[in-house]
Amino acid sequence: MQNVTNSFNELRNYIESTEFLGWDPFDGLNSKFFYRFSFLKKNPTARLIWLQSFKRNPVNLRKVTGISKGYNSKGLGLLLTGYCNLYKIEKKPECIKYIKLLADKLLELKSTGYSGNCWGYNFDWQAKAFYQPKGTPSVVVTTFVGNALLNAYECTNDNKYLESAITIKDFILKDLNRTYDKEGNFSFSYSTVDSTQVFNASLLGAQMLSRICSYTLEPELINEARKAVCFAVNYQKDDGSWTYGTLPHHQWIDNFHTGYNLECIADYMRFSHDNSFQPVLDKGFRYYIETFFCTNGMSKYYSNKIYPIDVHNPAQLLVTLFKLNKFDEYKDIAELTLNWTIKNMQSPKGYFFYKKYSLFTNKIPYLRWTQAWMFYGMSYFFLYKKKCENEKTKIASILFSSSTS
Repeated sequence: MQNVTNSFNELRNYIESTEFLGWDPFDGLNSKFFYRFSFLKKNPTARLIWLQSFKRNPVNLRKVTGISKGYNSKGLGLLLTGYCNLYKIEKKPECIKYIKLLADKLLELKSTGYSGNCWGYNFDWQAKAFYQPKGTPSVVVTTFVGNALLNAYECTNDNKYLESAITIKDFILKDLNRTYDKEGNFSFSYSTVDSTQVFNASLLGAQMLSRICSYTLEPELINEARKAVCFAVNYQKDDGSWTYGTLPHHQWIDNFHTGYNLECIADYMRFSHDNSFQPVLDKGFRYYIETFFCTNGMSKYYSNKIYPIDVHNPAQLLVTLFKLNKFDEYKDIAELTLNWTIKNMQSPKGYFFYKKYSLFTNKIPYLRWTQAWMFYGMSYFFLYKKKCENEKTKIASILFSSSTS
């Protein structure tokens, strides 16, 4: 436990030293050099190759190609939730300072011109299926930010965070595209500029709607969320797994997106009190925990191979176990995985490496992809430990009361 605490404190010191500014694996199209050539910036293939060359390169060329560090809304959302979890544990004013700072910065960074509040990435993003200009809101970024703002409201009682998060429902319901199945269920699109069916993205939209409903008590939000959950559930395979999406190039099965799916379904059930998906959750979790985590503590990225090792995966494990109330049963796996990650993926300077391959390690200290995720995940680990302490204290109090009565 002390090893994990020391690791977290070193990570926290590093993150705070950055003032929450950083590079990202996908920020290659922020290059001033690239955009000097109009024939390149207008070509989707050129954009994709350029972006992927930065994502995969273990040598950081961002300074020499004119890519500046920036605020990433999803990264700030992860960090904000992490600080909210710390405040639930420590109740220290310092946490409130960072909660307000990050929440206020997120309100500054929201995208404009949509039906409700929403957020996107701070870089142009070229995928195989679509192109997203900088600031294009996505349901993924928006949901992580929305949950963080609701967490900030619960810690500060500042209504502006609650009100800002509630309007997200209008973005999800009115601005995202939908793909329907024969039963009338649907998948929310990843962003406002595509119509892809990515299961974790659509389920994040369902998660957000169901949590907002816990404040507004609007039945429509649960009704629409359930249709999105049903769409994804209908694509669950017999072994409990999901591919990333429905497109031909989305047919991989990976660790942390599976964790997203499980977390979102669990949260939908918690906020809606609809427990009909428990068998789906049980089957999916069994596949997840038996497939992606090795006996030596390594966490596999894909279902069919170990490498690359990516800290997204152990971080999401901690969140998934917490949200599904599985920590008590699987705490040994959690601690083994966390300790392996600290030993093999953390720099003496406190930050975590991007990816570890069989022959080399990419050590670029990305803020959103690695530091924010480990901060976020480890905060749930400490929240679980605090919950255990509280339960022990409660039991001891009951026993003491019984012995003296």
